[in-house]
Amino acid sequence: MRILTTFVLLAPALLGAEQAAQRLDDAAAVFSEIMAAPDKGIPRDLIDRAHCVVIVPGLKKGAFVVGAKYGKGFVSCRQAGAWSAPAAVRVEGGSVGFQIGGSETDVVMLVMNERGAGRLLGDQFSLGGEGEVAAGPVGRDASAQTDARMTAEILSYSRSHGIFAGISLQGATLRQDLDDNAALYGRRLTNREIVRGSVAPPPAAARLVEELDRYSPYVK
Repeated sequence: MRILTTFVLLAPALLGAEQAAQRLDDAAAVFSEIMAAPDKGIPRDLIDRAHCVVIVPGLKKGAFVVGAKYGKGFVSCRQAGAWSAPAAVRVEGGSVGFQIGGSETDVVMLVMNERGAGRLLGDQFSLGGEGEVAAGPVGRDASAQTDARMTAEILSYSRSHGIFAGISLQGATLRQDLDDNAALYGRRLTNREIVRGSVAPPPAAARLVEELDRYSPYVK
């Protein structure tokens, strides 16, 4: 009886850890596939200049209509030139226009300055409200082509049904996901504690950190 009770108590935590680990693997796959696309990925120089990268695989379309939680992903920031352990985020809200492209959309965001990174690592961050966000340029040689893109705190991209493009996320809110952090790290850590601290990445994050290092290695 005691064993059964222990299993019942641990089952939700084990399931949460398994789901979070799968999302980490999905995030790594999304980033790798986008960057490997010839002449259609995120400009390499922009990633090299980014302070943080946010990856949300399989963001759901329908939840826009009812305003429910519709996406989960991860953020990693540069610490002393290297990518940090990933911290969990949730994406909520946003304009109806973000539904373009199908029922699920992969999203990548580049946080381009320290001010944006600081806000991102708070409890929540409203895009287009507290911080300026712009559709990112696409292509290996595209770089930042307009004043808006050069001054935006966040450049955002989406991929749906194989179509990859910059997209505006005005009105969306990013929140730290303490439950997923607890599932991955074994304790309820804030995103700031994970990213700015000396927290080691969990084994499930190895592929994501490897892909970030592969396409944008150590920056002095």
